[in-house]
Amino acid sequence: MARFLFTTWEGGGHVQPLLMAAADMIARGHDVLAISDPANAGDAAALGVPFRAWTTAPFQTGKSRDDDRLRDFEADNPMAVIERLLERVMTGPAGAYAHDVLEALDAFPAKVIVTQELLLGVMVAAQARGTKLALLSANIWSLPNLAGAPPFGAGMAPAADDQEKAMHAVVAQMARGLFQSGLPALNAARAAHDLAPLDDLFAQFEAADAILLATSPAFDFAPDPLPAPFAYVGPYLADPAWVEPAPLPEGDAPLVVVSFSSLYQAQEKTLRNVIAALSALPVRALVTTGPTLDPAEFEAPPHIAIVRSAPHGAVLNQAAAFVTHAGHGSTLRPLMAGVPLVCLPMGRDQNDNAMRAAHRGAAITLSPDAPPEKIGEALTRLLDDPAYAEAARALGAKIASDAEGRCAGQALESLL
Repeated sequence: MARFLFTTWEGGGHVQPLLMAAADMIARGHDVLAISDPANAGDAAALGVPFRAWTTAPFQTGKSRDDDRLRDFEADNPMAVIERLLERVMTGPAGAYAHDVLEALDAFPAKVIVTQELLLGVMVAAQARGTKLALLSANIWSLPNLAGAPPFGAGMAPAADDQEKAMHAVVAQMARGLFQSGLPALNAARAAHDLAPLDDLFAQFEAADAILLATSPAFDFAPDPLPAPFAYVGPYLADPAWVEPAPLPEGDAPLVVVSFSSLYQAQEKTLRNVIAALSALPVRALVTTGPTLDPAEFEAPPHIAIVRSAPHGAVLNQAAAFVTHAGHGSTLRPLMAGVPLVCLPMGRDQNDNAMRAAHRGAAITLSPDAPPEKIGEALTRLLDDPAYAEAARALGAKIASDAEGRCAGQALESLL
């Protein structure tokens, strides 16, 4: 038995997979402690993972739109999103995260720290204490330091020739430059623990003994083989603890399930356009709003049920199509059930997830500003053309196989 310290922050879909990996380590006989925002205490309790809240580092006590400290929906360009990430998660509070982790290690001397990849302060603490460090990314890799992968954010397909490879490399290098404004705050946190200053923010990632991608290589566009210390460990996906059962609309018409982010992304207009499109189609629909939107804010005819949450694991087995913002879990779980997608990506990793599904013929991607008519046309095409469902089943079977063979536990034990 060894001690493993898991750390993350309330940022939506990456919390559940990291806690699932922590629960796996408990099942393998290890002693585990998770540190995150108080808002995630219930998620940890549902999986039987011992929990401790951040104290010095910033934290959220709830999951509503008012609790969101990143508020990237207010940013109007990619640079503004990066600045928020740096100031509010990655480097601005790096010293505070390092303080809390070192304090936790005094009471819980872990052999390995496992952290979400944006918490650079946790990496500083691991390096200062000389503790083994693993990063666990619960989606495709989102930072510009993985050579050979398409640049993150814009939804690019794999490079088709040397010219496109060169263009991808230039875009990635430009993205690396945008993150360097966080270097002074990172170096201040390092100096507080007698670590030498860095001249590149991404040099901090060299402290990681392993970088584990909790996604499916069958889904991703990353290079094969992955360069060390990157490794795929398979997707960790499940319904979150706050999900409740929901009745489906009656009838035998095809079922369309709609789900947008569990975080707030100013998605009300897009959701209303989706509901308007579904209102005119001969289908049944189940629309889940998530914890940040009130179902009472939306009106719909009887063949559309609007609820806050539903157990997607069960509902997807009856679905013919899925409409989504294309978050990682919201893309992979329908595919694993053989359900094709209409994707309306709104930022973060969503353009890239949508491209990965559409590139394999399993999805249609639209702008989040698409009018109801365009959404209705896409859904009709998805339901009428069996090629989309066939592609979803083929891709989903590979993803499901990777999920069944997920191996973060083995990878983490190898660090001991």
